[in-house]
Amino acid sequence: MQGRIMIIDPLNDINVIKGLASPVRVGILNELRKGEKNVNELAELLHLPQSTVATNVMALEKAHLIQIEIKKATKGNQKVCRNLFDEYVINFGSKQKSTDEVITVEMPVGLFIEYKVSAPCGMCTPEKIVGYLDTPESFLEPERIKAGLLWFEKGFVKYQFPNNSYNKKKPVKKLEIVVELSSEIPGTNTKWLSDITLSINDHEVGTWTSPGDFGDKRGAFTPEWWKLEGSQYGLLKTWTITDEGSFVDGMQISKLKIRDLNLSNHHSIKTCFTVKEDAENVGGINIFGQGFGNYNHDILLNLYF
Repeated sequence: MQGRIMIIDPLNDINVIKGLASPVRVGILNELRKGEKNVNELAELLHLPQSTVATNVMALEKAHLIQIEIKKATKGNQKVCRNLFDEYVINFGSKQKSTDEVITVEMPVGLFIEYKVSAPCGMCTPEKIVGYLDTPESFLEPERIKAGLLWFEKGFVKYQFPNNSYNKKKPVKKLEIVVELSSEIPGTNTKWLSDITLSINDHEVGTWTSPGDFGDKRGAFTPEWWKLEGSQYGLLKTWTITDEGSFVDGMQISKLKIRDLNLSNHHSIKTCFTVKEDAENVGGINIFGQGFGNYNHDILLNLYF
């Protein structure tokens, strides 16, 4: 069940915390992020005895962190393990259960409605390159809908999300955009700054400066055919707009408030990622989605009511 987040209550989910409190079990979960595996495969990858891995697999299953399925093998049956969650968040908030309602929409990185980009630029599906590299016209290819990685030096891509608050006739108290991003440079450079600006319905939310383009190791979900010299993963950024202003990962970036978006007057929520020509750091952008990077999901829009 890729893309699922487990919210852990430290008071009520102590068994889950114990399940995570082991380097061996964390290693198992890390390997399962890349795909399902049996106990023998895990033992070989982690360089551990099969008995050790089997014991820890049972502990993970007991904590409801993985799922085990019996499948036929060449000789007899085998236990195949898969992750139930990709991320684990410990919530130290109020003991009372939230009554907030949230609606999440996941937008493929290639399903933009408008774009203007400059080379170096391109897109990839988990299987191959879309069109031609460094050719902006390739952003018109129908196969772009399958893209899991998109990049350009400067310009923008704009996405159109449904405005579920309009249909529900309920006010929105918080809007979140969650996306994996990095700078873009031919090859990679971990110290290559880039100013990435987010706009929603033509209102500029604010700018986040990416520290670099990361290629020191292969992304957890980046396919093997994608060269190691290329961008491998980004940083997961959460842009939040509330009654108090706009934030990236909890740090305020502007005074734009949720009411300034006038969501009740729009049938859709148009979200635009831009690298401006006159930015202080024109360092490009990589947008990672399904099948690339360290987080196996596309661009997420969360509306909290």
